[in-house]
Parts: sequence; structure tokens; C-alpha cells
Amino acid sequence: MSQNPLYMATAHVWDDEFLNRVKIHQKRRGLQWSNIEEEKWLGDHDVRGRVVVIDCITLWLTNLFFETQDVEKTLQTAKAEFDRFTNQDATFIFVTNEIGLGGVSENKIQRQFTDLQGWMNQYVAERADEVILMVSGIPLKVKG
Repeated sequence: MSQNPLYMATAHVWDDEFLNRVKIHQKRRGLQWSNIEEEKWLGDHDVRGRVVVIDCITLWLTNLFFETQDVEKTLQTAKAEFDRFTNQDATFIFVTNEIGLGGVSENKIQRQFTDLQGWMNQYVAERADEVILMVSGIPLKVKG
């Protein structure tokens, strides 16, 4: 529990409808939350001593991948940025998606992104003290 939690949103706001969703989410969180909108460079923010919810790895990777569409380059950039960010003395709660649980896409870029997401999820989970998989709102402890 934290008296002043920090919510770091990684989504890119593409249109007015999505902007409205962002505003609704911010309002639901309440006044005790600080909000940071950061699409790529998480480590640029000083979060020492805070409890930080990062929502989410999938959207963050999308933003990084969108520029290059190079899986290996994006993975190396994401790993380095994750390490730079989490090197701070803070409590981090990362939200991500397990997009590889569905069928295999016919789209090459989507297959590449699914691989990228899976490898980054593995990287994060390996470094995490605790991993919880949410299924239909039910927490399943995977690690810790």
C-alpha cells in the first residue's frame, strides 16, 4: 500500500476517443495517484521511493517497435531501458499481456511482435520477485 502511488501510462494517444478513455482511467484512480504519460523512455523519470504501476509493457513495446519494426533492435532497446528504469530503488508493478496464448497470426509483423512480447515478458519475469497471471480476474501465482 502506498500513500502516493504513481501510475505510468505507456499508451500513445491516437485519437480523441482514446484520449477520453485516458481521462476516465485517470479519474477512476483517484486524487492520491500521480500520473506520468511516457511512451518510451521510462528511465527518464525519477521514481525512487515510490510504488509505480507501469501500464503496460505491450503498449510500450508497440511504441518502440513501431519506429524500426526490427525485433532484435527493439528487444535490446527495451531490455536496456527496463534495466535503466528498474535500477532505481522503488517498487515496480508491471502490467503486460500474454498475447502468445492465442492462435498464430497470418500477419508477419504480428508474429514478430508476438515473439518480441514473449521474450520481453520472459526478461521481466526473470527479474521479478513475483509474477501473477490474471485469468478472468482471478490471480494465479506463477512466481514468488
